[in-house]
Amino acid sequence: MQQQQSNRFFFNVDWITVLIYIALCTVGFINIFASVPPEKSDVFSFNTLYGKQLIYVLTGLVLGLAILLFDGRVFNVFSPFIYGGTLVLLLAVLVIGNKVAGNQAWIAIGSFKLQPAEFAKFGTALLLARYVGSFNPKFRDFKSIGIAALIVGAPLILIMLQPDTGSALVFLAFMFPLYREGLSGYFLLIFLGMIVLFIADFLVPTYILILIISTIAGLFIYNNRRKQKIIFSTVLVTVLAIGYLFLIKVAYEKVLAPHQRSRIELMLGLKTDNKGAGYNVIQSQIAIGSGQAMGRGFLQGTQTKYGYVPEQSTDFIFSTIGEEWGFLGCSVVIALYIFLLLRLINLAERQRSTFSRVYGYSVACILFFHVFINIGMTIGIIPVIGIPLPLISYGGSSLWSFTILLFIFLKLDSNRMGFF
Repeated sequence: MQQQQSNRFFFNVDWITVLIYIALCTVGFINIFASVPPEKSDVFSFNTLYGKQLIYVLTGLVLGLAILLFDGRVFNVFSPFIYGGTLVLLLAVLVIGNKVAGNQAWIAIGSFKLQPAEFAKFGTALLLARYVGSFNPKFRDFKSIGIAALIVGAPLILIMLQPDTGSALVFLAFMFPLYREGLSGYFLLIFLGMIVLFIADFLVPTYILILIISTIAGLFIYNNRRKQKIIFSTVLVTVLAIGYLFLIKVAYEKVLAPHQRSRIELMLGLKTDNKGAGYNVIQSQIAIGSGQAMGRGFLQGTQTKYGYVPEQSTDFIFSTIGEEWGFLGCSVVIALYIFLLLRLINLAERQRSTFSRVYGYSVACILFFHVFINIGMTIGIIPVIGIPLPLISYGGSSLWSFTILLFIFLKLDSNRMGFF
């Protein structure tokens, strides 16, 4: 048995997950190559998007394998410094960052643009896992909830200041690992209620929503009129809900950029704009629909190949997959993500340390948010908020950050028999 253990490369690394990682990176490279106009296609050119992506993939593999050589305890011990480093980068981008498409989210390093928001995800995941693993909070008091909220909220606020709403929203994914560790389900209900109220505030006059909320609260208080604690909680929730309705209006007018407001209005059917804000989604839907069952074939997608779909190698890379590989290709990609997510959850559940388990769930939830939002916006069911499809969209920051996220967990999993 000891000889068998010693023959295992890199201490029981889950190589199935590594193979899924390589498969998704390969899918990304092939479809980025397919999205380049024919006259610019040169397999051996590293000045093209796909040439650069190949470099990112190869360096990402080296980075991932290097992470596997570390002692897994390093990530626990140094998590505050990693987290602090990502906050410094988020502060730096507000001062020296380059503004692209209205967001000051990138730091130029030669021809490469570093996006600190991507790296803040694994820094936050590490520190949150350390806090939960070290102090074992039950999340039943304001102190433990407040500390967790501060860990997640600090990078979220800095990212909102860029302003990069899409990347900031991904940090809400950290609510679900905390729920796994004891956070009350009421917080998930509140989160769901906030989404419902946000949508309703655009479709229904605010005064009608206030009337509905007040009526429901009044009936609830009447049915529990002898229970002072419930009455107080109901009044508090009602006041906060009404205040939130007015906050939505303020945030919509003062925080969101005009193009972000347009995207929300288009998704809710409040306006149509086939040549403006809605153009991306319409072209993406046309590309995906034209692929039908089996796709047009590799390099045969006219919508994608001739640049009719904006951002077709980054935010809208899924439209390239849909056009050239059809429903079958889309299903394979989604299946790979589902398999990866289930694998990560399974690995997280078998961890013996709370630190590793919380970190594993954080990785799975971040991945899920990215996949769900990105695919949702390419098919028009979610507003376009500009986040990449993990390991497939073009970009070094995105690919490397997901590589680090994933391979740190693989290292922690390989050492699950140890102590953290």
